[in-house]
Amino acid sequence: MNQTSRFAPYLYVAPLVALLLFVFGYPLIRIFEFSFKMVRGIDGPWIGLRNYELVLNQPLFWESVQHNLLLLLAVPFMVVWSLLIAVVLYERLKGWKLYRVVLFLPYILAIPIIAVIMKKLFQFNGPVNEVLRWIGLDFLALDWIGSSDVALWTVMMLIIWRESALGIILFLARMLSLDESLMEAARLEGANWWQRVWHVILPQMKVVMEFYIVTSIITILSAVFAYVYMIGGGRGGPGTSTMVVELYIFNALIRTSLPGIASAVSVMLFLVSLLLIVPLFAARRRANEEETA
Repeated sequence: MNQTSRFAPYLYVAPLVALLLFVFGYPLIRIFEFSFKMVRGIDGPWIGLRNYELVLNQPLFWESVQHNLLLLLAVPFMVVWSLLIAVVLYERLKGWKLYRVVLFLPYILAIPIIAVIMKKLFQFNGPVNEVLRWIGLDFLALDWIGSSDVALWTVMMLIIWRESALGIILFLARMLSLDESLMEAARLEGANWWQRVWHVILPQMKVVMEFYIVTSIITILSAVFAYVYMIGGGRGGPGTSTMVVELYIFNALIRTSLPGIASAVSVMLFLVSLLLIVPLFAARRRANEEETA
């Protein structure tokens, strides 16, 4: 192979790489730069770590972080629920292909649409509370949207419902690619349904589960803006009960016109997401090594 043919594949992808670096790389560099400046308009003087100090000393920022961490409690529920539904669908019950489409439908709908429907359903005098009152469970008829004690948990329910759809499809796709002879052998050996799931299916789902867990954590830390914006009326309400880091960045940039503060928080959020992506690649590499061993 001559020198030219060795570099030919890189030359083919070079234009796309250059475009991606311009579209994503340049803004990222500017955000890092702005985080060290007191920006007014399009630029400002260099102030070092002052923006970071201001952010870390604001109680609202730490409250936003706390809310993001509380939303992480949704991840175990999403994993368990997605696995359970995927296993049931894997049994090929009658109409399972239709159920698969219905379950994935929320994920392909825009989050604002889902959130608006959820707000209508969970209003104090909405359909959910009316049904609860009708069946005699008045104590469960809460102010799901308007109460600062419950609003964040309502957002969590919405996240679990929508984001679990991706997990169901991922897990089901992996199960459908499994060697059917293993399941048949387990049946012939007398293994019941639970034993087949625990000893045959789950060990082969490890890589997909790791991928889904990491992506779900990244989503909850850095991609729940649309959920809280719609449920919380655009301001993290009621009060600050649904304020998350993304909404904090939005308010700093749009409502208080502090690009330096918004950039500093964005940089911290980016670094945290990056730290979560690294284990994902490590897990993928480890899985590849196990498969080739």
